Amino acid sequence: MKPSVEQIGSLLSLKRHERPPEGYMDDFLREFHMRRREEAMTERGFSAMWSRFTGWLSDPGASKWAYGAGLAYAAILVAFMAGERPIDQEGLNLKPVSHQIVAPAQPAATGVQQLEELDLRPTSEGSTGEQEF
Repeated sequence: MKPSVEQIGSLLSLKRHERPPEGYMDDFLREFHMRRREEAMTERGFSAMWSRFTGWLSDPGASKWAYGAGLAYAAILVAFMAGERPIDQEGLNLKPVSHQIVAPAQPAATGVQQLEELDLRPTSEGSTGEQEF
């Protein structure tokens, strides 16, 4: 059922005198932005992360630009350090190395032999230069 022209006219005349309460227009923009942020936080996936990132960058604030510059500096530094650097082999004086194993003059004493050679008598305490406290 379609409303008639008279019904629409009477409805418009009633609505013409209606006014929102004081402060409604002031809070409207703040509430609208708050609802949009809440909706954006419930989104998932790469597009949501990208929109949050671009929104974060578009907000004013010097600290955000400092963080971004630091992150860019770190990325460039990692890329520079991870990249391969050619080695100039012509400028190096490379000679083959000959490895020779030389036998010791005396056979090394084992740990047990070294312990047996120590003088651990109670009368010799401090006589070999140890510090006493």
